[in-house]
Amino acid sequence: MNLPQTYEIRVKDRNEKCVILQASAPDNRNNRLFSRMKITLLNVGQADDQWPRNAIDTYMQRINRYTGFSIHDIPAPKKWNSLTPKLRKEQEGKLLLEHMQESDFTVLLDEKGRVFNSVQFAGFIQERMNRSTRKLLFITGGPWGFSPEVYLKAQMKLSLSAMTFSHQMVRLFFTEQLYRAFTILKNEPYHNG
Repeated sequence: MNLPQTYEIRVKDRNEKCVILQASAPDNRNNRLFSRMKITLLNVGQADDQWPRNAIDTYMQRINRYTGFSIHDIPAPKKWNSLTPKLRKEQEGKLLLEHMQESDFTVLLDEKGRVFNSVQFAGFIQERMNRSTRKLLFITGGPWGFSPEVYLKAQMKLSLSAMTFSHQMVRLFFTEQLYRAFTILKNEPYHNG
């Protein structure tokens, strides 16, 4: 079995500093740059607005050229909106825990999480690939955050912004940033183009 060779990518960030990222050579078997790691964005509830769906689908197709990526929506229970915030957070936590595997590297999209710029986020994705992460699971939080059990089971918290966004906008912003991360790793012109 031939292992992929490792090479360096030199990328300039917005401050014109050179950042060196380690990357594996492309795996041409599936015409993907990084085909071993799978990435999932997990949400509770379904997005109602159709207008951002086309952009999300476009980014998903682009991401899938590099690695397996999917968005999984867990249907919200009936009478969801009639629950108190505490009960809703508990119920959401139970649903999320059913989808979190021990082997996953789970990242909660949470306003109190770490903040990355796009190059740092690409570096994080590269680090997870270098560590042979099989599945990278990102989870969108509800309006009241996550249950304590979900916080305990996750390995990391990541903030997309200090602002609050609807789940539909989080899907769009996240897929765009994930696509941008892979173009940075592959040294393609999208990031600074």
